[in-house]
Amino acid sequence: MIQALVAMALITLPVVAPVVSEAINVSTTYVGFYVAVVYAAAMVSSIMGGSFVKRWGALRLSQISLLLTAAGLILCALPWPITIVVGAVLIGLGYGPVTPSSSHLLIKTTPPERMSLVFSIKQTGVPVGGMLAGLLVPSMEVLMGWQAAFVMVALFCVLCALAVSPLRTQLDEDRNPAIRPSLIKSFIEPIKLVFAQPSLRILAAVSFLFAITQLSLTTYLVTFLYEDLGWGLIAAGVALTVAQAAGVGGRILWGWVADNWLGSGYMLIGVALMLLGGAALMPWLTADTQTVWLYLLLMLLGATAIGWNGVYLAEVARQAPTGLAGMATGGTLGFTFLGVLCGPPLFGVAAARFGSYGDAYALLIIPAFVIAILLWISRKRWVTA
Repeated sequence: MIQALVAMALITLPVVAPVVSEAINVSTTYVGFYVAVVYAAAMVSSIMGGSFVKRWGALRLSQISLLLTAAGLILCALPWPITIVVGAVLIGLGYGPVTPSSSHLLIKTTPPERMSLVFSIKQTGVPVGGMLAGLLVPSMEVLMGWQAAFVMVALFCVLCALAVSPLRTQLDEDRNPAIRPSLIKSFIEPIKLVFAQPSLRILAAVSFLFAITQLSLTTYLVTFLYEDLGWGLIAAGVALTVAQAAGVGGRILWGWVADNWLGSGYMLIGVALMLLGGAALMPWLTADTQTVWLYLLLMLLGATAIGWNGVYLAEVARQAPTGLAGMATGGTLGFTFLGVLCGPPLFGVAAARFGSYGDAYALLIIPAFVIAILLWISRKRWVTA
């Protein structure tokens, strides 16, 4: 639930981007820069999250994350670009530490032969958050306005932070209040850990490229359907929910297949190739495309562009030195968020240049192809690392 709510907070503004952009008089293409600001802050806080987990505990750090995202949403509800930028920073600072915190908790209790599946189930919180945003935020915007909708999502985050407090004694029993993390050291050590281990370097590069595709899909899908295909805002939000639901199913399915059949490397290659095929079809969508075919394509893209994370995070935890799963996760997520930082703004520029979001989606075949090639070339070293 914590992971779902911080994900919902992050995507709240993008799912009503046309309304917000009209209110503050900026182009919808700038939503990519909003997402970039969020993930720039998330990149920093995720890298440092592993060290802060040791000091405060994974659950306490998650509560702090919820409160930061709530504060960020309230600032984003103010109709001025500068407050939205500051709000984006706070949302990013809250979003970043949640995944290292959850990995720290799960690595202690998950059997090695079930790690891909369990981590994939945990990661369904992200698309579930996207589903909640797609279903609830456009409807709340219609009923009460976009600003009140932002405040409502912030309230959900605050209530969740309060609700999980009784669990802290059990889940944060390994915290060490005597630790005083150095900000600089907390940032540098996870990066050094990633570069020191070849398998973690490969995973970091793969996550960088996958992140470009994932956030380009989720950030601009509502705007693509609204502006290019003429869909209503609520209908476009439902379509985003369909893609996010497919991401939930994909994460669980890919995790199960990786554990029982293919292994993580070959599973991620297959996901990249399916993503490549889906991206190649996006420019062919028009306002006359039957809804069922559009939904099927969005399900394919959701299952792949959104569904890769659990297998990746489980493999990071496997490859991490004993006791350093949180730090390794934070270090590799720094590269993931760097991909998000680069991807949506470049996608927005491409869409503006082409005059079509559909044509810009076709460019996602490039990172998908590079992922497949990188994993294929390095598969033996990675599997045996």
